[in-house]
Amino acid sequence: MQGIVLAGGAGTRLHPVTLPISKQLLPVYDKPMIYYPLSVLMLAGVRDILLISTPRDLPLFHRLLGDGGHLGLNLSYTAQHEPRGLADAFLIGADHIGDDTAALVLGDNIFHGPNFSELLERTATDVHGCVLFGYPVGDPERYGVAITDQWGRLTDIEEKPTHPRSNRAVTGLYFYDNDVVEIARGIRPSARGELEITDVNRVYLERGDARLIDLGRGFAWLDTGTHDSLLQAGQYLQTLEHRQGVRIACLEEIALRMGFIDAAACHALGERLGATAYGRYVMAIAAEHGYRDVRPAG
Repeated sequence: MQGIVLAGGAGTRLHPVTLPISKQLLPVYDKPMIYYPLSVLMLAGVRDILLISTPRDLPLFHRLLGDGGHLGLNLSYTAQHEPRGLADAFLIGADHIGDDTAALVLGDNIFHGPNFSELLERTATDVHGCVLFGYPVGDPERYGVAITDQWGRLTDIEEKPTHPRSNRAVTGLYFYDNDVVEIARGIRPSARGELEITDVNRVYLERGDARLIDLGRGFAWLDTGTHDSLLQAGQYLQTLEHRQGVRIACLEEIALRMGFIDAAACHALGERLGATAYGRYVMAIAAEHGYRDVRPAG
């Protein structure tokens, strides 16, 4: 499976803080926002990842993440010169996808829940058609909404309906078979001039090849689109990390646990972060996985 992170846009709802920098580079508690969607792809076992952003912001992402080799990843970058909709990611990333399946995650989406890695890995290994992830929300009129029948089968998708028939929002995580590139090429811009991901999903739905996985009790899907929601997301993550003693979306830890890097490489990444709580955490995780410092004292 090939991964794509779409981290474009102007972040206008977060002005003035996003005037000089991408929204996805803003901190959400103790790490940049982009760490959270990257962690989702890594938990799914995806190592080849294309990051799409604006020409202005790409050098900043590259400065932060490099080629991903230190995490056992293969990161590449390309520009979306103007916002043309989420489905444009498949046109931009067609060569990256090649003849493989694809996972798209939006750069401002944060997911957290029990056994999430197992769910992602299991789903990613056998993708037929498209797989969407639904989450109950109190304001479904803001989202694409999934409609299911009494057996939980997906029957319809509505884009920001005035009178929603469901409270189940379609989140910013999507798995597709290889047909997604041709489907994206065949859709037309919507009234707002964008290639809508909902139109791609509807093609799969009409084929009978779309299914929905509910992220229900115990899961969190966090919005970071406004100043208040960005602050609330940070406070939520701070509370969890302090109470549980873990760091959510710690890329170094995930890379180690997924077998992308070994304990020595993980420890070295922690050392590079200096005398920070985050760096000490990474080194402690490496020690838990068998790292021993054999360098001579002094």
